[in-house]
Order: sequence, then C-alpha cells, then structure tokens
Amino acid sequence: MTEIFPDTLRIAADVKLGKGVTMHAFVNLYGCYIGDETSIGTFVEIQKGVRVGARCKISSHSFICEGVRLGDGVFIGHNVSFTNDHYPRAVNADGSLKTAADWVCQRTFVEDGASIGSGSTILSGITIGAGAMVGAGSVVTRDVPPGAVVAGNPARLLPSDGFTNS
Repeated sequence: MTEIFPDTLRIAADVKLGKGVTMHAFVNLYGCYIGDETSIGTFVEIQKGVRVGARCKISSHSFICEGVRLGDGVFIGHNVSFTNDHYPRAVNADGSLKTAADWVCQRTFVEDGASIGSGSTILSGITIGAGAMVGAGSVVTRDVPPGAVVAGNPARLLPSDGFTNS
C-alpha cells in the first residue's frame, strides 16, 4: 500500500484491504472492502458495507456510500457521487430527527469493467451493467444495460458508437 501522506488517511480498523491497494491523501474509509490493486485518489470517502472489486480506479473527490458494490476493473471519475435513499429527509413527519431505523438503504451495483465519468451522480437502487460507460456530468436515474453508453441529465442511451446523435 502506497501512502503519500499517511497522517491524512482515516482508515478504520474494520476496513479490509486487498494486496497492492494505493491510497492518496485525505482518504476516509470505514467498514468497507477494497480489492487487490485498487487505486483510491485524494479526498475520497467510502462508507460501511461498500465492496470495491479488484483493479478499480476511484478518482479524487468521489463519494461512495453504503449500499454500493463495484465489480472488478471499474473506473470512477473525479467528483462522482452515489446516493442510497430514494426519499432523503432529515426529520420524520413528527419533526424528530431521523435515525438509521427510519430508512432503508437502497443498493446500487456497478458491474465489472464499467466506467463512470467525472462529475456524475448515481441515484440509488440501480445497476450499471458490465462494460457500460456513463458520460461525464450525467445523472443516472435508471439501470444501464451492459456495454451501453449513456450521458446527460437524466442519462439517456446513446447510439452504439457513443458519439453521434440520431
């Protein structure tokens, strides 16, 4: 494991790291699993219950919340955010502060070899298929088929070459 600024890393005791994991400054990990040879950029947070596959690249300023699972060889661009709640609220109907007991974590899956472009937001409860590509700045609101290219807000399927618009 390469640690550029080890005093800036926050790695909880319950984190499981594979062999050859590389991390840069200001990484915050707790309760997660990181697969072999994965690279984690600066200012990344990965929460409890997340599983990151082998040989993934997670670029700087990204947030991977509870309920997310990344397959092997997944690319996460800079400033990508995942969500895990369809209807986020700070308080219940009676005004009391919500607790962990007041919500259900929605699971999100990014399958092997998929790529998510910088600045994208991935809403909860979806699957991004193997080898799919999400264009930079996209907001993914529904499942993405394996091998597909999607982009936009909301993300829409692009033609097979990914560059023409018909």
